[in-house]
Amino acid sequence: MAGKTLFDKVWEPHVVARLGGDTVLLHIDRHLMHDLGGPVGLAELKRRGHRVRNPELTFATPDHAVSSAPGRTEDTNPTGGRLLRGLRAGAAEAGIRLFDLGEPGQGIVHVIGPEQGISLPGLTIVCGDSHTCTHGGVGALAFGIGSSELLHVLATQTLVQRRPKRMRVCFEGRMQEGVLPKDLILHLIATHSAAGGVGHAVEYAGSAIEAMGIEGRMTVCNLSIEFGAKMGMVAPDEATFQFLADRPYAPKGRSWDLALAHWRGLPSDADARFDHEITLDISALAPQVTWGTSPQDTIAVDGHVPDPAREGDPDRRKAIAQALDYMGLQPGQPIAGTEVDWVFIGSCTNSRLPDLRAAASVIKGRKVAEGVRAWVVPGSGQVKRDAEAEGLDQVFKSAGFEWREPGCSMCVAANGETVPPGKRSVSTSNRNFVGRQGPGARTHLASPAVAAAAALAGRIVDLRKF
Repeated sequence: MAGKTLFDKVWEPHVVARLGGDTVLLHIDRHLMHDLGGPVGLAELKRRGHRVRNPELTFATPDHAVSSAPGRTEDTNPTGGRLLRGLRAGAAEAGIRLFDLGEPGQGIVHVIGPEQGISLPGLTIVCGDSHTCTHGGVGALAFGIGSSELLHVLATQTLVQRRPKRMRVCFEGRMQEGVLPKDLILHLIATHSAAGGVGHAVEYAGSAIEAMGIEGRMTVCNLSIEFGAKMGMVAPDEATFQFLADRPYAPKGRSWDLALAHWRGLPSDADARFDHEITLDISALAPQVTWGTSPQDTIAVDGHVPDPAREGDPDRRKAIAQALDYMGLQPGQPIAGTEVDWVFIGSCTNSRLPDLRAAASVIKGRKVAEGVRAWVVPGSGQVKRDAEAEGLDQVFKSAGFEWREPGCSMCVAANGETVPPGKRSVSTSNRNFVGRQGPGARTHLASPAVAAAAALAGRIVDLRKF
């Protein structure tokens, strides 16, 4: 009998009931809520006459709709204020822990989960947000849910799920200077398409992942959904345990010792079988940047925009032409040299302390180019305080960046923070869809280092030559 994968070892103990075929009733260990879906879900649950089954397993924070403006209040964005008050009232009534605006734990939900030790190896974690797969970076089985599923979890602490296939993606080699975890996952999506992971839970492995910090692993897992996969995971190791030790909600004392013993048994067995395997050699990989309106529209920063006339598939040819028209780019032009108007460093993809350090290392002693507006939005209050303790805020502000308050900000444009129509943004976020950063906004996804260099140069540049 073949060994078990990391996914198998987490999935199987959480099966409450088998419902036929690949469908099961799954116990949920952690439920995370934010200010868009949370207040609506709690109000609907109450309207139906139900109570929250396990309030101690649910955690909430405002992030999507709150303003990130310095000195913000809950009503700086009026819609955000209304949603926050609804979340606050619903959480208080249900006994749910809310990390409120201004509290130490507030921030982007996918940043504060691991940061607080709420997200742990071997747990099942859900949230009404597709990028919940981020928490797989610590070895959790985490995925996004819809509004009806949110109600089901609140009422029962369970969820009906179909077992996905298993995929392993191995990144082998040592990352070159200027290459960051974001580049690896963009490269995977570019080479295997935005549908490459559909129907699979993906385990990321290989020498590059093993050498990567936990925050970088979260970045890789974060874009699993852009790869078409609902779940992305990295096996926990000693680096994971060191990252989680002494976190506020992590186990303590004897419980920590027992947890460690369990976690050390989670990695996939040597003879585990996967339904699909991909291996990528990233030793010569260049920094990556998107040119179109899907994360799969990615090329090396020293590459050229594709020419639809060279594409054999008519549907793909049409898609490329439409993307180029929206983005205001010409077939075959070098992506380097493309002028930019905005730079956004933030989001649940790249707003942690190592991300800010990487950007600051490029920026130090330089100035933002004239005509470019550049923002840094830390992922949580803790990230913000830690960055300020290291003086990173002064590096950014001295260069001409705006240093803002924690939240999703310009990633999702749900809070009035948008890129103006027709303007071009280099963003460390996860989606470059049409209108994602505002109606008519043109978004290029990149790592914090590439984004920082673009802010200084006023155009997309090859960081290695900058």
